[in-house]
Amino acid sequence: MSFLNIEIPALLLYFLIFFTKIIEVAMAVVRIVLITKNEKFKASVIGFFEVLIWVLIVAAVLDNIAEDPIKVIIYALAFAIGNYVGSYLENKLAIGTVNIEAIVKKIHGKSLSIALREKGFAVTAVDAYGRDDRKEILYMHVPRKRIDETIELIKSFQSDVVITINDIRPVYGGHGILRK
Repeated sequence: MSFLNIEIPALLLYFLIFFTKIIEVAMAVVRIVLITKNEKFKASVIGFFEVLIWVLIVAAVLDNIAEDPIKVIIYALAFAIGNYVGSYLENKLAIGTVNIEAIVKKIHGKSLSIALREKGFAVTAVDAYGRDDRKEILYMHVPRKRIDETIELIKSFQSDVVITINDIRPVYGGHGILRK
């Protein structure tokens, strides 16, 4: 088989299509996340290489497609796996910041806020009322890489805590990790 006028054995071409497509789709996943996090320049750089790779892969798949439809199956399989790999990679990179809200019993609020601040987290505490007793709502903007650490610390104070986590765009002002 040939690709860009270079003779390549079929098995090697299948291998190249498969792994290159996985890389290209993984890049697309990370690029989309960067766009949602307002990291336009980084997303643009990734987008350039993503499209460059895409054009080369599509050219290889479409070349003599009628004689070798296996390339289409390999391309589709690599696309699916690339989505999985990209999601996994993005989760490991943990780009961005999240808003964590923890509703704790009032008796735990002050000491938990102090413990969180000692670990470098910015915490805002608000008095609240639950069905049966007083509560405190703790608001934190936390780097995604530190979500597990934050939840573990909160649960060490109160196991039946209510925690919600929301992705947020960059935050301006405030204390700690926030942009100026």
